[in-house]
Amino acid sequence: MPSNVTSIFLLGFPNLQNFTFPFFSLLVLLYCGTISGNLLIMVLYLVSKTLQSPMYFFITQLSLCDLLLTTDIVPVLLHTVLYGGSTITLIGCITQFSCFAASECSECLLLSVMSYDRYLAICYPLRYHCIMSHNVCVVFVIAVWLVGFLGALFYFISIYILYFCGPHVIDHFYCDFEPILQLSCSDISIIHIQSLISGSLFVIIPFIIIVTSYVYIVITILKIPSTTGRHKAFSTCSSHLIVVSIFYGTLMVVYMFPTRGESLTLSKVLSLIYTVLTPLLNPIIYTLRNKDFKEAFHKIQILIQITSKG
Repeated sequence: MPSNVTSIFLLGFPNLQNFTFPFFSLLVLLYCGTISGNLLIMVLYLVSKTLQSPMYFFITQLSLCDLLLTTDIVPVLLHTVLYGGSTITLIGCITQFSCFAASECSECLLLSVMSYDRYLAICYPLRYHCIMSHNVCVVFVIAVWLVGFLGALFYFISIYILYFCGPHVIDHFYCDFEPILQLSCSDISIIHIQSLISGSLFVIIPFIIIVTSYVYIVITILKIPSTTGRHKAFSTCSSHLIVVSIFYGTLMVVYMFPTRGESLTLSKVLSLIYTVLTPLLNPIIYTLRNKDFKEAFHKIQILIQITSKG
């Protein structure tokens, strides 16, 4: 039976009033910064020989995840803020969430792969380059994206087969999982069970891998006799630790926080941080705290100056 709902209206932030244009301008700046920062990381990796290592290869894939998330959420958000709401087709709404799910599932898996990479680099430095060869890294990345998109396809099919009878309004700025399900008249208990299982696969298991990897990393670092050696070993994984903390911290707060009543506005703000601010922070953390990235960026600047003078 075809659904009665064919289009959905996203309310976004209806109480902005005089703050609409400043808020819109801020979002545009954040959006441009996110796109520029993540593209810069990818360009630096491609043109710099000093960045040709597994760690930086995985960082470029993290930038791809952030670009997918940003381009999926922010354009609709900008339209919603500027016009006080946005109409999106039902299939478009489901597709938006599926792309969101693909990005988040892939990032969860990718962060666990990056923690395993840091585990091998610090705990088995002599065997590291043999184990984490370029071919192995490529296989890891293909597996991450393939499983991530299969997870998104699962969500797409599960939601698409539901019957939607209304209402057609979502009090949010993007099509998230629970707000979409609340529009359905079908039995969604099975989908909740399936999402719990997939959540364990894409969130809990990668988190366990990350924690286990860093337990062994900390044990190994503490065994290093020199203070300089311990500082150098920790500095190679500190940026990844910060990104993991921000990602999983916001993920848990957003999806464990109640979304009804007075908490709805706060839930939107937390989702805004998660979908807009976090993709901007990732390239900043990796570039500002990383000597290799700063050196590569400096070389590119010099090359551009020489080229422009010539």
